[in-house]
Amino acid sequence: MHIFALWGVLLVLTGHCKWQTIVWIFSVTILASESVTIGAHRYYTHKSFKANAFLRAMFVIIQTIAGQNSMFIWCRDHRLHHRYSDTDGDPHNSKRGFFSCHIGWLMYKKHPYVIELGRKIDMSDLQADWMVMFQKKYYYQLYFLLAFLIPVWVPVHFFGEPVFQTILTCYFARYVVSLNGTWLVNSAAHLYGTRPYDQNLQPVESWFVSMISMGEGWHNYHHTFPWDYKAAELTMHFNQSASIIRFFERMGWASDLKTASPEVVGNRIIRTGDGTHFKLGNDEARAAVTAVGPVHPLNPTYTTTLKAPDAILKPEGLPLNHEKDVLSTNVLERHTRTA
Repeated sequence: MHIFALWGVLLVLTGHCKWQTIVWIFSVTILASESVTIGAHRYYTHKSFKANAFLRAMFVIIQTIAGQNSMFIWCRDHRLHHRYSDTDGDPHNSKRGFFSCHIGWLMYKKHPYVIELGRKIDMSDLQADWMVMFQKKYYYQLYFLLAFLIPVWVPVHFFGEPVFQTILTCYFARYVVSLNGTWLVNSAAHLYGTRPYDQNLQPVESWFVSMISMGEGWHNYHHTFPWDYKAAELTMHFNQSASIIRFFERMGWASDLKTASPEVVGNRIIRTGDGTHFKLGNDEARAAVTAVGPVHPLNPTYTTTLKAPDAILKPEGLPLNHEKDVLSTNVLERHTRTA
């Protein structure tokens, strides 16, 4: 798939596609990516806001275009990832190296702990959602229609593009580029960056990944406060997804946006951060940041030389925000402190 995707990218870069096709590819890629970022991740997995029926339907339909498995399986794996993050119970355990957590985890059998613990993840909320379960039941048929047939048919029918070339550009290139953008959240955003919110968690803050994934690279914050709709402390730095959620709120499609107060965030930074926070950190910790080349947050190798935390698999795992005993922001913060 990567070979065909590279072929498709080269066709786009060398001017073989009409500008209308390029706009189409870009539009479908952004829509599919945001359906994962906002729909599968921030809404269905973490319940960081409420959505009306129309918005939920859009999430399920467009998430199918992304081709990252059904909504149900995506959310199950991600809840498992948060509960047993960076241990053998994590589907994409970053302790096994970059390749393994980026794509290798999809190329070999699941660790027995992933299978065993995955059966214990509470998925009752998604099982009660008929749209999610309908997509799960007919996923492959829907995938062929929405992720392959329609994206290829539009440029062929309306723009007069050759069929084989369009398959390479509008399917393989679009799909694989989008996949690698998502995978960087599992790999680079767990390995190369700083831990200003909780130095006991493996995930890091990555400006580079946030730029590529429209806000998903502020990963140390996200694992510290997984229920925050912003998935970041700030929203003006590479976090278009948070702005889109607020747009949905203004339209009346989304409500009850959950977020951590500045006081809660500040207390957590002081208590558990690694000292690299831009405002509440210290010079010694910031001096420990290094990179291959310019020491700049947009450099993909930007990281701290401070020792990464150990990850110990515990049967109870880390708390998840969607569980029934989480009733308020205070309870959520209390759970985070326990973790």
